[in-house]
Formats: sequence, C-alpha cells, structure tokens
Amino acid sequence: MLDRLLGGRGRILWVLLVAFVVFNTLVRLGLAVFNALGGEAGTLNPLRLLPALAIGLLFDVGVATFFLAPIGVLVMAWRRGSGRWLRRAVLALLLPLVVLMVFVGFAEFTFWNEFASRFNFIAVDYLIYTNEVIGNIRESYNLPALLGGVAVLALVIWWAVRRALQPHWASAPGQGSGMARLGAIGVLVALPALAVLGLDARYKEFSSDAQANELAGNGYYDFWHAFWTNEIDYGRFYRTMPREQALRKLAEEIPGGLTSGDGAQRPFDRQVTHPGPAKRLNVVMISVESFSAEFMSAFGNRQHLTPRLDQLAEQGLLFTQLYATGTRTVRGLEALSLSVPPTPGHSIVKRPNNDDLFTVGEVFKAQGYEPLYLYGGYGYFDNMNAFYSGNGYTVIDRTALAKSEIHFENIWGVADEDLFTLSLRELDQRHKAGKPFYAHIMTTTNHRPFTYPEGRIDIPSKTGREGGVKYTDFAIGDFVERARARPWFANTLFVIVADHTHKGRGKQELPIGNYHIPMIIYAPAHVPPGRVETIASQIDVSPTVLGLLGMSYRSRFFGQDILREGKTHQRAVLANYQTVGYYERGRIVELKPNGRVRVVDASTGQPAPEDALSRELTEEAIAYYQVASEAYKRGDLKLRLRFRPSAPAP
Repeated sequence: MLDRLLGGRGRILWVLLVAFVVFNTLVRLGLAVFNALGGEAGTLNPLRLLPALAIGLLFDVGVATFFLAPIGVLVMAWRRGSGRWLRRAVLALLLPLVVLMVFVGFAEFTFWNEFASRFNFIAVDYLIYTNEVIGNIRESYNLPALLGGVAVLALVIWWAVRRALQPHWASAPGQGSGMARLGAIGVLVALPALAVLGLDARYKEFSSDAQANELAGNGYYDFWHAFWTNEIDYGRFYRTMPREQALRKLAEEIPGGLTSGDGAQRPFDRQVTHPGPAKRLNVVMISVESFSAEFMSAFGNRQHLTPRLDQLAEQGLLFTQLYATGTRTVRGLEALSLSVPPTPGHSIVKRPNNDDLFTVGEVFKAQGYEPLYLYGGYGYFDNMNAFYSGNGYTVIDRTALAKSEIHFENIWGVADEDLFTLSLRELDQRHKAGKPFYAHIMTTTNHRPFTYPEGRIDIPSKTGREGGVKYTDFAIGDFVERARARPWFANTLFVIVADHTHKGRGKQELPIGNYHIPMIIYAPAHVPPGRVETIASQIDVSPTVLGLLGMSYRSRFFGQDILREGKTHQRAVLANYQTVGYYERGRIVELKPNGRVRVVDASTGQPAPEDALSRELTEEAIAYYQVASEAYKRGDLKLRLRFRPSAPAP
C-alpha cells in the first residue's frame, strides 16, 4: 500500500529500515557469540536466542523511527525536479547517522565486555566523567584502530546503502499525491512518540536467563530508559506494605530500636552497648577495587595471585561468606560508610542532600578519632570528595602527591603503592599529633587497563586482570610490611575488604556468586586468627569493626555485628541496577519496578516454591528496602536525630 501511494519514496525508507534492523541484529548475534566464547554457551541455545532476536526486532523497529523521521520528512517533502539535490541531501544526512550507528555498536561491545549488560545508568554516569572514561578506553584499547574501524565500517555500510537506494531515486517523484505525502509526514513525525509509548523495558524479560534478556534489548532504548529512570522512587515503583507493618517487620530484624522524642518509630535507631571500656585502636580500612573472593587461594584459586593476602588471611580473621551490595565502587562505599541497603537508583554517595549523614566516620569522630578518606585518583570522580567531606571526613586524593612521588599513574589514579605511601605519610602525621585515626583507603589499580609499575610482579603490565590482582596483592602486602615498622602498628586494626567483584555476567538477575567478596581483619596483638563462616553483607562490616573495638554508640545502621547478631540472622542485601535483592536460607528475593517480586533458588535461579518461607523472606526484603528508602527521603539518616531525646531501650 505504501509503495502504491508513494512509489520510490516509500521504498527509500524501507531500505533504510532494513539496513538499521539488520545491523542491530548482527550486533545482537555478535554479543551472543562473545558471551559463548566467554563460557556462556547457553546464550546460543535457540530456545533463548530466537525469542531474544524476535523481541529485539521490536525494539529495533521502534528505535529506527527516530532515525527515519528526519530523512523521511525530507523525502516526503521532495518536489518533482529536485531529485539530484534531494539525493545529495539524503546521503549527506545519512552518513553521520551511519557513523553514529556503527559507533554505538562498537560501544555496546566494550560496555558488554566490562558489565555484561546493555547500556544502563552506568553508561549515563559515564557521560559525566568523560575524562576518566575516554582515558580508560584510550589506555585499554588501541583507540586509533578502534576509531579507524568505526570509520571504515561506517563508510562500507553507507556505500552499500547508497547502492541499494540507487534504483529508487528515479521513481521516487513519480507517485504519491500531495495529501498522501502530507499524511505520510504526519505519520513519520508521530511514530517516535508512539514508539516511546508502546515500548516497555519489561518486554525483554522473557526468561530466567539474565544474559538472554539483555540480548533482547537495544542499546539506544536502554540508554534512554536508564537516563529517564536514573532516580527511582521506591514507594512509587516497588512492592510496598503498610508503613507500620514494614516498621514492625524491620524491628524483628534489627532488635532494640528506640522511640525518638518526636514519637517516630525507627527500628534502625538504637543504642549499641558493649560492657567495659572500648579498645582505642586505630582502624585502617582498605576497600579493594573489583576484588572477587575467587582470586584468593583461600577460596580455591590455584593461580597463586594473592600470596600476601592469603598469608594475612591465615594470620587474621577471614570472613568467608561476605557479599557485596552492588556492582560498582560507589555502592561499596555507601555500604561501608552508611551501613544501608542498596536502595534503587543511584548510590547515596551520588545523590543530592547527602551531607551531614550518620556514618561510621561520625561514630569514630564522636570517640575522638579523625576520620580520613584516601583515594588514589581525583576525588571528584563519582562525587567522592563532596560526599566524604560533607560527612566530616578529611579527604586526601592524588593531588596531595608531588609529581616526584608518583612512580606510575593511569587514567584512574596513581599506582596503589604510591597511594599507600601517601597514606603512611598521613597516618604518621596523625600519630605524631597524638590523635587516633580511622582511615578508609580506596585502591584503583585492579581496574582496566590493568597497568602498573614494571618489575613488581611476574606478570607484565597491561596483560589482563590477573596482573591487576597480583599487583594489588603486592601493594597491600608491601603496605602492611612498611606499616609494621611504624610505632602505631601494634595498636591498629587493618580491615581489607573488596568494594565489589569483577563479575557482572551471569544467567541469573542477581547471581549470588558474582557478589562474593573476601574480608580480612588483621591485628596480631588483638584479633586471633580464625574463619567466620556467617553469611553477611557489606552493610555489616562497620558494625562488626565497631563491635570488635567494644564501642558503645547510638546507631542508625541497618547492618549488624556479624560476630554477635549475625550468627543468628544470616542474610545479605544486594542490587544490580534497578533490581534489589535479599539473600537468605538459599533463596533470593528480587524486587523490581512496577511492583514485581520474584523469589528464586540462589544456586539455580529457578523460581522457588510459593510457600511460607518465600512469603516470609519477601516481607523481610520489602521491609528493609521500603524503610531504608523512606529514611533517606525523610531525612531520618541525618545527624540531627542524634540530639533528640529518646526513650530508654526496652
């Protein structure tokens, strides 16, 4: 019908639509093959691949309307006798669109390689930190070759499309009345709006295989969707329960909550009491970039990548079943500093109004310590400087190092050994001033492009993640050995914990193995060696450290002391982009937008029975996330609540 009404005009648009769909289908197939080569052969299973291709076709056609609209309006408005100029105009407009299409295709492969996902709000964030991101790409990949490949492929596709359009130029002006063309212009303008209204991110959730679901998506649509839903109101989009019921349920999970002077019930607001005087030890917490438990020999690795950390694990207290709350550094920092569940959307580290909060640094500050945050990169990245300085920490980043003090640097920061040299200098100064310290040190080296000073380990720089892991192990071991000679060493508690794992790829929405991280607490004079097998989460780290020191304090942490409360209540909270989860007793509760809830077996990812246990765990999960989201929104995590009168603990 379109051909009869509009002749060659309509056929020109059909050619462009087919070219766009074919290219994006090839990208989808390429990502599936990439997954299979990486060990996820199930992605090529026809029962998963064919539905992914079919659903992907729907997204591709919807996105194509945005590309076709400007060209289509130009084609339909074309008058007889101007064919040569129209052809030139269309081909000129088509070239940058083809370059964009190819560039996005290449970008999807690099993003998938890092996060095993279509574009999400991480990609949106990357637009903000272009210096680090472009620098990372430049240092990780051969950028001239990459851009050259984009240019060559774009020109090849543009030339092929130009050839395919050739037969239709001559017939284009011959058919189609003015009214028909005007109607077609109206349809072309309306189609993008209809695509926005008709497409839904839930369409791609057709299976229990998270990777197959991601394949069904479309990079353009997923980027737009992530941009639009970057901040997510839990109460509007997730399953809730009556507020009083949620508070009562959380009170069962966090016993000992107080009633504030204003009458508000806050189960997370409680008095933590330890008998006797607290141990006035310094604390050095090292959060290690992208450090999965599976890298350590203590968890079965046979590559001998972490000899120093394995030795520290034998001499210290090793926590064997600790889980990260998320897949990004800011999620780890949020959990370690604030001890709150990973509520949907951005980490609190990057949200507005995130100053003057109740943090572990505040607990130490109230005890006379100086809280410090030390980072090997520029602290403006991911809003670290603003967050930590706004919450009472002394922030020290790479700008505190003179050029002569830097042995090596890449786009993410200085080599870990230089960060630790800076840390030693700062800690020496605090000790000399007679002030105890709580120092949170964030490493950077175990991150693509995995570059570091030569000669430190037996794996050459920039040869892969194994080198990044082994160099980080070297740098931490070297730091501890250098600290051993300091007068403050004997009275210092070292906490070594990952910010998140290196893995995002998995069949499940929240594959529990991809969140498994190590934690070592090392203080030879104060903490005997041992292994703690309790299931716990990053939000439990700070309460556990404070418990080891025997500190009594007014708490608004959602986490628990793993060595005390954790033994009787083993659970972990975790999140991946918009899905937040709750792991307990072999099952994971997945809470998703639009009020969707799914309970799955943690080991298989298959739906769990809809029994009393699933209902109980679902209520616990909702209580944690609903109350935590409301608490941040209402300002209940602000320090000002510390000074309200409270009733005695029951």
